[in-house]
Amino acid sequence: MIPVGSPYPIRIDLFSDTITRPSGAMRQAMAHAEVGDEQKGEDPSTNELVALARELLGKEEAVFLPSGTMCNQISYALHCRPGDAILVDDNAHSLCHEETGAPALAGALFRPIKADRGVFSANQLTAALRPEGRSMARNAVLSIEQPSNLGGGTCWSLEGITSVTAVARAHRIKTHMDGARLLNAVVATGVSARDFCAPFDSVWLDLSKGLGAPVGAVLAGDADFISEAWRLKQRWGGSMRQSGIVAAAGTFALRNNVDRLADDHANARLLAELLAGHRHISIDPATVQTNIVLFDLVDCPVTAPVLVERLLRKCGVRMGAFGPSTIRAVTHLDVDAAGVRLAAEALCELLDETYSMHVSKKELLT
Repeated sequence: MIPVGSPYPIRIDLFSDTITRPSGAMRQAMAHAEVGDEQKGEDPSTNELVALARELLGKEEAVFLPSGTMCNQISYALHCRPGDAILVDDNAHSLCHEETGAPALAGALFRPIKADRGVFSANQLTAALRPEGRSMARNAVLSIEQPSNLGGGTCWSLEGITSVTAVARAHRIKTHMDGARLLNAVVATGVSARDFCAPFDSVWLDLSKGLGAPVGAVLAGDADFISEAWRLKQRWGGSMRQSGIVAAAGTFALRNNVDRLADDHANARLLAELLAGHRHISIDPATVQTNIVLFDLVDCPVTAPVLVERLLRKCGVRMGAFGPSTIRAVTHLDVDAAGVRLAAEALCELLDETYSMHVSKKELLT
């Protein structure tokens, strides 16, 4: 995977929806935000964002945090005791990209469940539960990601969520939703955020991905949970002062950038359709539900990391390598349909060129 800060000029950036930059209107909202001391509850803009998110997610209280990672880690620490188990899908972001957080901060371990594009069944969850015993890790929290990042943006259905959380409740297991791209799932499925969040003890929403804000996330739950979340926010250095400047960006995003997520989804499907016909790419456009496109290289003479490096260096198009043969592209508000078409064309041409060069070298050696 090419790290952020690549020395190559970038024309079309599909590396992630985290690379979006605030629009002029969002910057204006930030510049004119009323501010105060967040720790004392005196920042009007932060309070406005929290109230908006609380209503959107249908929870009693909420708290503004610097990152989604902090949302996950605070939730795990509050739901778990040292030695407890967190049940997640085997490609969950909190497992694959925050792996050291829960063991270090909560003393908890992960128990992965083999999932289909990030989604598992109630039967699979039941099978993953360990029996009660002095030598067993307690089944403490069920954590799902909606939608699944490494599952290619696949959404949990409301029925699927209802079934697995029912199993959790029956076994007195806390429930947590990693809602980094929750509103992408809302737009893709037509199910409200409130309905998706209702069965969960804790849930959070990222503001800095497809919604286009520069930073921040909101964690929500009942009043007691958020009161304790504030303790950990303070303890771990997440409390701020005049946070309204960045909170105002989140409020702008929630009021202006939700419906337009449908454009990102359409562009992701367009990209998948443009790539699907290439002989060295394996992808089913029907699996693309939100703004994430995962595809595999087939009979390609170079690995995915080598190919994405060449794509950036030669064409100015940035994507991400997720393993030796898998590439991820993520659409967002800073890339339109024309940009997606150019990116697909550049990748296909590069693949043809790479394969032709490989064949030519083989012929020279024979």
